[in-house]
Amino acid sequence: MVRLDVIMTRGGDGGETSLGDGARVRKNALRVEAFGTVDEANATLGVLRLHLADNAPADAMIERIQNDLFDLGADLCVPGTGDDRLRVNDAQCLRLEQELAVMNADIAPLRSFVLPGGSPGAAYAHVARTTTRRAERLVVALAATEAVNPAAIRYLNRLSDHLFVLSRHLNANGTRDVPWRPGATRLA
Repeated sequence: MVRLDVIMTRGGDGGETSLGDGARVRKNALRVEAFGTVDEANATLGVLRLHLADNAPADAMIERIQNDLFDLGADLCVPGTGDDRLRVNDAQCLRLEQELAVMNADIAPLRSFVLPGGSPGAAYAHVARTTTRRAERLVVALAATEAVNPAAIRYLNRLSDHLFVLSRHLNANGTRDVPWRPGATRLA
């Protein structure tokens, strides 16, 4: 269990931070960038939840995802892939796939890309989606240089898809989506 008695430690004043195994690294290390961006994605989901007060099922999904993202942060802050630490797993990825399929069942297929927006909830889902994609890119880059749990990459990939479908769900199952109109604003 986590216990935080002291928040301000001054330990990072020199530009370093501690990983979950106690190792000290620079705050701009790729691993720190990766789990920091996962944390940022989690914060965007907190803002999204402010717009889900009238949608208890979607709010419950996002709360589960926020817990998953803390698991993912814990996974990423400890180098290696051993089973002795908290690791994201494929069951969490499967749950995302199942939720996505349920939401997508009532949404008409896309005939165009959509612009982020439509409703406040959908707009924030797009912000969370793009932040999640950035986190995914950083974890992929990290995996090219250090051992990373492969389920971490799968989870972020599924989550960004989930958030896209959620945005359409929050846009009245796509009826409030704003379609991209290629070239519509070009001057002749």
